[in-house]
Amino acid sequence: MNRIINLKTFSDSRGNLTVIEKVIPFEIKRIFYIYGVNDSVRGGHRHHKTIQAAICIKGSCSIHCDNGKSTSDYVLDRPDKCLVLYPEDWHIMFDFTPDAILMVLTSELFDSNDYIYEPYN
Repeated sequence: MNRIINLKTFSDSRGNLTVIEKVIPFEIKRIFYIYGVNDSVRGGHRHHKTIQAAICIKGSCSIHCDNGKSTSDYVLDRPDKCLVLYPEDWHIMFDFTPDAILMVLTSELFDSNDYIYEPYN
């Protein structure tokens, strides 16, 4: 089931430094980011195998998750907030601010056969 991880951040007069180290529950095999999104909805799928960790490193967006038993909604609005999505988490991403950059770390390389597009009933 999806969950939020608060990433360790060091702050001082020079600014902030956020570290992603030993907190992601998988070996990172792929990184991609989504930006320049208009009022579109992204995602609309779950996976057979892939685990994902989503971090909105600039701006904000919302993510709706459904694991077939319960639903959850999250607002990613800080670069130290990470949402872990497990394979059973059917999800959509929406309400991107114009400046939003959503970075996603994944446990698997891209495989079109890993995607399940049908939502739960």
